[in-house]
Amino acid sequence: MTPGPDRNTFESAYAGQAPWDIGRPQQAFLDVADRVAGSVLDVGCGTGENALLFASRRHKVTGIDFLEEPIQRARRKAAERGLQASFFVMDALALKDLPEVFDSVIDSGLFHVFSDDDRKRYVEGLATVLKPGGRLFLLCFSDREPGTQGPRRVSKKELHDAFAEGWGVESIEPSRYEVRPDLKDWNFSEGGPKAWFAVIRRDTR
Repeated sequence: MTPGPDRNTFESAYAGQAPWDIGRPQQAFLDVADRVAGSVLDVGCGTGENALLFASRRHKVTGIDFLEEPIQRARRKAAERGLQASFFVMDALALKDLPEVFDSVIDSGLFHVFSDDDRKRYVEGLATVLKPGGRLFLLCFSDREPGTQGPRRVSKKELHDAFAEGWGVESIEPSRYEVRPDLKDWNFSEGGPKAWFAVIRRDTR
């Protein structure tokens, strides 16, 4: 059993500028922006860059994060940029409490923080907020990234296993997780930590 990082880990990261807070959307989501349809939920949205990408493309966007600080920053960015998006403080393990369902869900670096048990709860929650036939676009650390710094590594098999029931894995492609270029204490692969980018469809039945 691998535990997930605790709240303090993230609170400390957001006390300054978090390693993954690069001030723009992750390239992986820019690359698939044309495939993301309808209303969008960004789970673990951080300071909102990926969510605001889709808001700028006229999607109805909701972002959630379990910490107040990044949500406040996301709201400020939306206001400064004149973009419409809703940001809420919410635990992603409580998705079933969301009163809305979405056409698309994006996950940039959340799936890989969960323990085995929480991962199962998370996927069950996703099934309650994504419309049948809707797609999840997921970027997570890959088991091809060497070392142990940063979050838990995820294998292709783990992704397939996590979404084996009620989902169809359309693709899992090698990607990169972009991090701030000025990081001093982190030793990731050049070009950013190796990642998987998965597109996973909610079954229609």
